[in-house]
Amino acid sequence: MENYAVVGNPIAHSRSPFIHAQFAQQTGVNIRYTALLAPLDAFESTVITFRKNGGTGMNITVPFKFEAYSLATRWTERAQAARAVNTFKFEQENGILGDNTDGIGLVRDIETNLNFPLANKHILLMGAGGAASGVILPLLQQQPNLLAIANRTSSKAIALQQQFATHGTILGGHYQDFVGQSFDLIINATSASLHNALPPAPAELFRNATLAYDMLYSTKLTPFLEFAQSQGITKLADGTGMLVEQAAESFLLWHNIRPTTQDVIQKLKAELSSHAV
Repeated sequence: MENYAVVGNPIAHSRSPFIHAQFAQQTGVNIRYTALLAPLDAFESTVITFRKNGGTGMNITVPFKFEAYSLATRWTERAQAARAVNTFKFEQENGILGDNTDGIGLVRDIETNLNFPLANKHILLMGAGGAASGVILPLLQQQPNLLAIANRTSSKAIALQQQFATHGTILGGHYQDFVGQSFDLIINATSASLHNALPPAPAELFRNATLAYDMLYSTKLTPFLEFAQSQGITKLADGTGMLVEQAAESFLLWHNIRPTTQDVIQKLKAELSSHAV
């Protein structure tokens, strides 16, 4: 039996063990998948200990994705672009392959599950932190007409624009800089929903959008999605599908098998609802 884990701080809320158990049952792959709480100052030692005890691979969540990038010894293109890693595959000797499956998970959820093609669209990505940087390359690879990065601190958004400028049409700035532009899709990659708050986005930015997507998964509409709905957007989605799709990409990397996701997404939604207060 191969051993895998998700590591983070906090970690008790993680649904990754549930998702990977579903994938294992579906595909017949025999794995053990656990959740590991790493002290904030002991991520590297936690990884090393897990590997020495027979670990084969890991998922990495907040707040260790940037540290995981530094710990890897080689990287996929999307991990290099994001400069953040959410998946380890332990290789021969001391090698660690670092991948970032967040962006492809988002893209697959939007394009396949929500049936919303991204080619030629105008996309507004709100936020310029680790969650945003992890999804920019896969979004640009779908060849939208524009990917705009809006952030409270415009310099961070502009830095991402410069980082990804060779991959597609991308602009960075403050939220106010994009007033007057029309967007088809608005993605919330800020942490505002974690605090039951709204990102500081002017209502004008929502006017012509068809889909509003919050990367946070939730059992109810987040403040961002409630606001989008109040602005007339009828197609709303949270990050539950993205969570399952990014996990499926990790599973593929480890086992060379892509599990099907639709049934697992529905099971996860039911599982989340059953634990909702």
